[in-house]
Amino acid sequence: MPWRSNSWPAATGSLAGVAVRLLVLQPSEIDPPERLGEWLAEAGAELDVRRPAVDGVPDTLDGFDGVVCLGGEMGAHDLAEHPWLADVRRLLAEAVSRRVPLLAICLGAQLLAVATGGHARRSPQGPEAGPRLVARRDASGHDPLFGELPLTPDVIQFHHDEIHRLASGTLLLASSPRHENQAFRVGPCAYGLQFHIETSPDVVLQWARGDPEAAATMPPGSLQRERLDEVHADVDEAWRPVAGRFVALCGSPTPSLAELAAGDRPVLPLLGH
Repeated sequence: MPWRSNSWPAATGSLAGVAVRLLVLQPSEIDPPERLGEWLAEAGAELDVRRPAVDGVPDTLDGFDGVVCLGGEMGAHDLAEHPWLADVRRLLAEAVSRRVPLLAICLGAQLLAVATGGHARRSPQGPEAGPRLVARRDASGHDPLFGELPLTPDVIQFHHDEIHRLASGTLLLASSPRHENQAFRVGPCAYGLQFHIETSPDVVLQWARGDPEAAATMPPGSLQRERLDEVHADVDEAWRPVAGRFVALCGSPTPSLAELAAGDRPVLPLLGH
């Protein structure tokens, strides 16, 4: 469904009786928060959705407990056509430096990589789209968000660009045979996902109609409604708990890199759904 409101109230039963306040950056009209927004709200988050091209972005992250940055059809380096991308990159860099939990998806992940010293580019292998699997790396085993994920969780791919290089010190969390940098963490709590977890079947169908080149790379039968419903149920099973853990992370003291390296995952409070 279309998202027009800039505020999204939290469900009852939020963390310690106080809603976790999340800034949600939506670079494109065609990639709304959708199911991810629902999962975050169910876990106790209050969402402030901003469309940078229309609403701008806040000057600072003061007053926010976490940040979500979604995808879009533009590239991470397309500042001439979309000058507001520079403000988004600045805000993502601020989240990393201030250790404000961040979940960046597709374009958001590419912007995070660039903002922290990595590089994104047009993929020489062409676009990748449709239901796919990614594989967790061994390093993800002690991660607060990824530690409980299936070893090969279902995801939705839809991108022409790729994260070609991660900055030194970035922890790689998941890969695939086609694109190595599928998921990563910068510092203790800034996450980038090259793939999508937020979509609905209707959104994927809309993307496929608008981008036949990418849609042509989908596995056979991927655009059948029954198949899309099945894969989104699998994505829900794998990633809804991750959204809950992200909200809990936003409402908890940020773990240090030393704690993460030692395998001491913070004990996150259980949230009602």
